[in-house]
Amino acid sequence: MRTSRKAKRIRRHYGRMHKPGGLNLVSLMDIFTILVFFLMVNSSDVKVMQNTADVPLPKSTAQQEAVESLTVQVTGNAILVQGSEVARLDGIENADTYIAGLSEELSWRRNRWAEIPEEGLEVTIMAGRDTDYRLLRKVMQTCVDEQYRQVRLAVEGEVRNG
Repeated sequence: MRTSRKAKRIRRHYGRMHKPGGLNLVSLMDIFTILVFFLMVNSSDVKVMQNTADVPLPKSTAQQEAVESLTVQVTGNAILVQGSEVARLDGIENADTYIAGLSEELSWRRNRWAEIPEEGLEVTIMAGRDTDYRLLRKVMQTCVDEQYRQVRLAVEGEVRNG
């Protein structure tokens, strides 16, 4: 049987207009763009210090928020500044009052400042609960000797209900 021109035209039109729809990504891209800007703006409100699992911090009930500053971390076998190792604990002498590798790193970072504030630079020390006090005192003394006189000790905040 032969189809008429009108039937062919209708079939062609129906075939063009009733194809499965394509994926429209414009709306999805708009949502993701807004989400990215929202996350970028709100991520600066949170003060989270990077901590490894092998440094259990002491508990504290202080209400003051953490201040972002240079971080010196005392782990089980090394001293890290901003995550990079500067000294090994087994190489630290008992008689020394400062730590050589830490002193060099702090000195290098201090020299990058155009002008050092009168009250000194800020540093946060992250040390575990079981860290030897003599080692902690050496770390603090090294920081103070290198003009990092605003020394803070990182603690883990207690969660309060109510």
